[in-house]
Amino acid sequence: MGCTKVDGGKGIVTLREDGIIHLVWNSAVKIEGTDAQAAVAAVNALADGSECPLLVDMTNTASVTRQARAVFSLPCAASRIALLGSSPVDRILANWSAGAQKPPCPTQFFNSLTKATLWLLRQEHASEAR
Repeated sequence: MGCTKVDGGKGIVTLREDGIIHLVWNSAVKIEGTDAQAAVAAVNALADGSECPLLVDMTNTASVTRQARAVFSLPCAASRIALLGSSPVDRILANWSAGAQKPPCPTQFFNSLTKATLWLLRQEHASEAR
């Protein structure tokens, strides 16, 4: 299991034992283009050439800039993305961010860590069966 701090210190990326890469943004953070690039680089490094499901904990994220949304719209090591938040504001921010730029892979918002994890693992096993 690997763990790395996102350059700039606004988040942490971990490779969990179940194969999910978990990106946790700090509370009240404003995610800018350079932060998004650093997060994508950390995710890609942990994936080490593979595609993996990605869980993004954006609970209480303050904002996501246009430049960051553009970075997040590019393909990376994520095979699918579960956005995790806890409030209606988180859901609005996630929907607005995803709606402004087409996500590079299947992406869904959750307010439950358990449901997000089950969706990521179920989808991952479904693609392996093909």
